[in-house]
Amino acid sequence: MVNISENAINELKAYFEDKDKSPIRVYLAPGGCSGPRMALALDQANENDEVVEHDGFTFVVEKELYEQAKPISIDISYMGFTVDSALPLGGGSCGSSCGSGGCGTDSSGGCCC
Repeated sequence: MVNISENAINELKAYFEDKDKSPIRVYLAPGGCSGPRMALALDQANENDEVVEHDGFTFVVEKELYEQAKPISIDISYMGFTVDSALPLGGGSCGSSCGSGGCGTDSSGGCCC
C-alpha cells in the first residue's frame, strides 16, 4: 500500500502540469552518516516491480523492498518529498561530525566515531 498526502499529490500535479506523467520509483537510497533512506525518482517499471496506482500517478517499487517496507507514506515538507515506511532505517551515531574526518564507517554502512 502506498499512501500519499493531499499536499504531495498537489505538488506532483503541479510538477507534471506541462509534462507527460511518468512512473515514480520509490527506492532505498544510501545515506552516508544518516544511514539509508527511502526516496523518489522518475523511472520505468520492470518485471521485478510492484506497480501501485494512486490518484492518477503510478508508483513502482522493487517487489522485495515493497514487501518489507509497506505501508509506504509519501508527504511533502519545506525540504521536499518525504517517504516513510515500515522499514527500520537508522542513521549513524556521529551526527554532523562525520564529514570532519573524525569518523569511520561501521559494518552496516553507518557512521561511527
